[in-house]
Amino acid sequence: MPITKFCFIILFLWFINGNYSFAAAINVKDNENSQYSLVHIGVVLDLDSPMGSMADLCINMALSDFYLEHPNYRTRLHLRRKDAEGLLNTNIAALELLKRGEVQGILGPQGPTEDKFVAELGGKVHVPVISFTASSALPSAQNRYSVRTIPNDTYQAQALAAICKGYEWPEVVILYEDTDYGYQFLSHLIKAFQEVEIGITYMSSISISSDDNQILKEFNKLKEKQTRVFLVHMNVSLGHRLFVLAKKAGMMTEGYAWIITEYLSNFLNSMDFVARASMEGVLGIRPYVSRSEKLDRFQERWRRNMVTKKSTGSIRDFNVYGLWVYDTVCSLAIAAEKIGPVNSSLLNVNTSKNGTDDTNMKISAFGPKLLSEFSNTKFRGLSGDFQLINGQLKPPAFEIFNVIGTGEKTVGFWTLDRGISRELSSTGEPTYSASTKNLKNVLWPGDSVTRPKGWAIPATGKLRVGVPVKNGFREFVNVTIDSATNFTNATGFSIDIFLATLPWLPFPINYEFYHYNDSNDINWSYDGMLHRIPQMFDMVVGDTTIWAPRANYVDFSLPYSESGVILVVKNKKPFDMWIFIKPLRWDLWLAITLACVLMGIVLRLLEHRVQNTNEESIRPRRERLRMIYWSPIAVLAFPERSMVANSWSIFVLVFWLFMAFILMQSYTANLSAILTVDQLKFAFSEDYYVGYQEGSFMKEFLKEQLHIHESRLKSYSSVEDYHKAMSRGSKRGGIDAIFDEIPYMKIFLKKYDSQYKMVGPTYRTDGFGFVSFLVLYLIHNHFLRVQVQENRTQNANSGKVL
Repeated sequence: MPITKFCFIILFLWFINGNYSFAAAINVKDNENSQYSLVHIGVVLDLDSPMGSMADLCINMALSDFYLEHPNYRTRLHLRRKDAEGLLNTNIAALELLKRGEVQGILGPQGPTEDKFVAELGGKVHVPVISFTASSALPSAQNRYSVRTIPNDTYQAQALAAICKGYEWPEVVILYEDTDYGYQFLSHLIKAFQEVEIGITYMSSISISSDDNQILKEFNKLKEKQTRVFLVHMNVSLGHRLFVLAKKAGMMTEGYAWIITEYLSNFLNSMDFVARASMEGVLGIRPYVSRSEKLDRFQERWRRNMVTKKSTGSIRDFNVYGLWVYDTVCSLAIAAEKIGPVNSSLLNVNTSKNGTDDTNMKISAFGPKLLSEFSNTKFRGLSGDFQLINGQLKPPAFEIFNVIGTGEKTVGFWTLDRGISRELSSTGEPTYSASTKNLKNVLWPGDSVTRPKGWAIPATGKLRVGVPVKNGFREFVNVTIDSATNFTNATGFSIDIFLATLPWLPFPINYEFYHYNDSNDINWSYDGMLHRIPQMFDMVVGDTTIWAPRANYVDFSLPYSESGVILVVKNKKPFDMWIFIKPLRWDLWLAITLACVLMGIVLRLLEHRVQNTNEESIRPRRERLRMIYWSPIAVLAFPERSMVANSWSIFVLVFWLFMAFILMQSYTANLSAILTVDQLKFAFSEDYYVGYQEGSFMKEFLKEQLHIHESRLKSYSSVEDYHKAMSRGSKRGGIDAIFDEIPYMKIFLKKYDSQYKMVGPTYRTDGFGFVSFLVLYLIHNHFLRVQVQENRTQNANSGKVL
């Protein structure tokens, strides 16, 4: 028992000793005040709020530490505090400070609405209004007396956009609090995400007064959407409830990604165990503060002061906002000392031109000097380098951290000049990096180490797959409809391709077939079916041609079939046994025959007058004269000289051989062309008609690309219809040719191969493909259309969801 009392006394003396200097510096006595030139600074805080209680303690510690470190300074900041909650109390407190307190500066309006009024009031009386909270209003170019000792929110928005871009998330959902600051930061986010081409598919504002059921209802809507990346921007009290309810709704599981802004991440230490445990796997950013001995000593004194001060706020630990408050007070003290002691009678100047004489307020002569020195002050503070640029703190480095259990792990950093990096480095040439591959490993929700894709097919709902009801070419799509249940079933080559792709997808997908053209309307078209996306169908599976004009309102998958449009005509005559005489015309055959007879007669006359004096001749004279009649033909096979003896006969035979060689080459070429290349070129007659497939794009193609008049076009739906029309011909109400795509014509020629042939060039198309509504991927982005329509409906019903 004595040992316990002894320890208690030692501990009590330790606290008293640690806080003696703090109390001595704050409680300035009247006899001490006479030694220094006092600069009165007004402080307006809500001491019941986490931010207000933390700022109040940091201000007191800053004054204590600064003047203990600089005891020879001739000036002292003298604070006049006002505890004010809400807009009205804050404005009244600011008026009282300016009227009765005659302060030369004001610290601390915490909200954007209060800050705007106080800043405008400070601008009229030339008193700088210095805010240090994220929700404070932005400095205005028209009022230079409004100062924020925190960085511009634009840099934080750029860091968030860079992280999402680095993880290759194509779209995000933003959850933000329904306050002025929530909408103010939202504008920065929209601009930053637009610059990196990341879509914001859904923006939900959640009111601070929303109960748990309303938040859960909003989560149920989000679960039905494909986006799985959520960016949260809200205060600690609302964020505490949000993540507990998100875990309850099953949205803190594998596949989800959550990112929090510094508005929430700076106050994580204020959350209880349940809220922190529900945030496991969350990624966050906050301004980076490097460790130092001075910061460690400050943290130790902070803990002791939290015990002895018994702060009324809910704050449990300090954060970077507290450090910025600390550095702000130190910067004000430095600025006041640079100005030096000033006669109190010269601090204010009366004037009636400012419009403030009716409120008994005076224009400050000291305020502009204080603002000038404060804006130009640069020093190394607890938070790092303290420097104001255009009325705001210069952009810091942002720390990227991962919530693991009830702790945190730093995975990397983001800076304005270097982008995303694993470690901070101030050496070497700054090279910008947008990749997250160099970051440390992240533990995502659901204890997953795999980076979330950012989207998923919702478990609820089915993909509406449209299929056409056709009378022909059912090899591609064959649709059957149950008359009792109206259930649609589809088979065929196109359906098989679709079903074969489903097992390869990285997620399960529920689908249901919906038929089109169940009335067998002859005027139906694929274009009309595609225009039913997304109202009736989410996608279309079938023999749909990828065609450029259709890409204006739908998107296609890669082709899965052969492409091209060809012309098919009838074979005029089949091949027969007399084909060998077709290479030459009948009159040429007659001329050749007559030429052979005439040449035989000429040779007979020439050889008749020649005596056979050659004893070594192979043939006797009588036999040689008989051969003369066959010489025009025989010379081709037996070109011996002994067939003739007369020199003129030889000349005639040489001439004949030359003519025969030309005739043989012409005959061979023509016969080869008949047997291999069809010489019967198709040409449209004056009364021609051309057939095309019913419902296809061929009608527009023939009219626009080949300039065939619409009156010459007839549509047919099946192979049999094509054959009947071609058999009749144009003169008997049919057609002379068919223009259609290669896959269809292969089926047609397979059945009627010997009767028809393909002629002319092949007009290239992109083949068959699946169709959806302006998507980047074949299937999953269909849900983007559903979300857009839901957003429009909700926006019409409520102004809170955009």
